[in-house]
Amino acid sequence: MKYTLGKKERLKSKKLIEKLYKEGTSVKAFPLRMVFLQTEHTSDYPAQVGVSVAKRNFKKAPDRNRLKRVMRESYRLQKEIVYNNLELPYVFMISYLGKEEKNYEEIYTKMNKLLNLFIKDIQNISNEEYDS
Repeated sequence: MKYTLGKKERLKSKKLIEKLYKEGTSVKAFPLRMVFLQTEHTSDYPAQVGVSVAKRNFKKAPDRNRLKRVMRESYRLQKEIVYNNLELPYVFMISYLGKEEKNYEEIYTKMNKLLNLFIKDIQNISNEEYDS
């Protein structure tokens, strides 16, 4: 598996993002929150991801950009957790909820926890559908 996060793996579609926030489910590992939705997308990859940091919590653009860069990097290095467990295509948005900037190590461990929670959640959903 390539540890890249190319253009096709990023969530860019405004329509998909809108649909994601309307119909999506979320999991949280403070200070990160993931909203996800099982839906078809244009990419060949099993998942498309976007990251966001609230302007309300971080007024300065360089601070927001740094946090987004760190979040993307920690996702990129751990995306195999997601890719090895998905059969259907998913889109998700990872948001930073905290008011203080965390360092890379903390974000990396929280991202790991978040991705594992996501996998657990979709496995529970698929088990419920299988049972009924």
